[in-house]
Amino acid sequence: MDRIIIQGGKRLSGEVVVSGSKNAALPILISSLLTPEPCTYQSVPHLADIRTTIKLLSGLGDKSDNQRWLDGADELTLQADQIRNFEAPYDLVKTMRASFLVIGPLVARFGQARVSTPGGCAIGARPVDLHLKGLEALGATIEQTHGYVEATAAKLRGAKIYLDLPSVGATENIMMAATLAEGTTLIENAAKEPEIDDLAKALNAMGARIQGAGTDIIQIDGVDSLGGVNHRIIPDRIEAGSFVIAAALTHGDVLVKGARTDHLEALMIKLKEAGVSFTADGHGIRVRQNGKIKSVDVKTLPYPGFPTDLQAQMMVLMAVADGVSVITETIFENRFMHAQELDRMGAQIKLEGSRAIVRGVGDLSGAPVMASDLRASVALVLAGLVANGTTEISRVYHLDRGYEQIEKKLSYLGAQIVRVPGAN
Repeated sequence: MDRIIIQGGKRLSGEVVVSGSKNAALPILISSLLTPEPCTYQSVPHLADIRTTIKLLSGLGDKSDNQRWLDGADELTLQADQIRNFEAPYDLVKTMRASFLVIGPLVARFGQARVSTPGGCAIGARPVDLHLKGLEALGATIEQTHGYVEATAAKLRGAKIYLDLPSVGATENIMMAATLAEGTTLIENAAKEPEIDDLAKALNAMGARIQGAGTDIIQIDGVDSLGGVNHRIIPDRIEAGSFVIAAALTHGDVLVKGARTDHLEALMIKLKEAGVSFTADGHGIRVRQNGKIKSVDVKTLPYPGFPTDLQAQMMVLMAVADGVSVITETIFENRFMHAQELDRMGAQIKLEGSRAIVRGVGDLSGAPVMASDLRASVALVLAGLVANGTTEISRVYHLDRGYEQIEKKLSYLGAQIVRVPGAN
């Protein structure tokens, strides 16, 4: 397996361009199943999860014109005019939970779907019961057997659906299914993430009639059919936030091009409280950090609250801040696995259930560490940037799921970072 080796202590400076959003791209690519016409997408990031999605859609019969994308371009065309298979197998769903999103489009357009249940993952269980309740409310018959969910429906019909939790995946799955349902669907307590809004814009450009995306009530008036689309994916707010934190950590001067403050309000408020100096305009967010970092308390919440996907990165910043901070994780029950690895680098972090008490130490020390999940991986990279000496990170395949060529982007900013290929 590949490793990343970092010689810490380098100040970051320059410009870095944020890639397209992974969490927006995955459901948007899957939404191509809703039409037989070609769908072209720009700003598609080069990530392992995107490759998995293309493989999944190809297995269903969705044709892809992906040679330019494979050659390095950010454009990808999909066409689902020859769907013959309606099953998403376990070997793909187990590697990427977003694979489960095919169930809504398949049952809406073709009346049938068979999708493996995802199970749990390293950061905690994320059940799909809200997805299934929503599809049942739309009139689908759901059967679970031998680790698979089978959904069938002669015709979906609009319904009023209340989500017990504002689940992003359930909101996306129900919204896609409802576009071809007969009548009107209301999703109450819907997720409000920017990725939901981007999916709705892509669907509306295909001829869907969706209102309220980005709020807690989404209305979908069903249509008979959808057409092709040409859509540009929004910038990845989690990658953007990670680079903003990296600049602050290294007391750097970095323009994060494409970063949108309207997608990162909770993070930027906390960084301002912590004494991070930044300016924002239509080009992105520029961090010019000279002063000390102050400890601040952080609590993860559904959007527009502080993102759980930036919790690990923020913990690194607090590990070298002045004072004591309390980080509370409310989204996932097992998302502090990076804390033990940060302690190996000299951090002082005490875990108390869903809370991490972080006492700033000023300096971290390089050490061999192991990544446990996607966001923990990037947190260890950020820690390595600011640590004294050498940090060697193993199991970095997690990084490739959500960060496009992160070692190259950081190198351009002045980091001393290399990827060392290993035997698979």
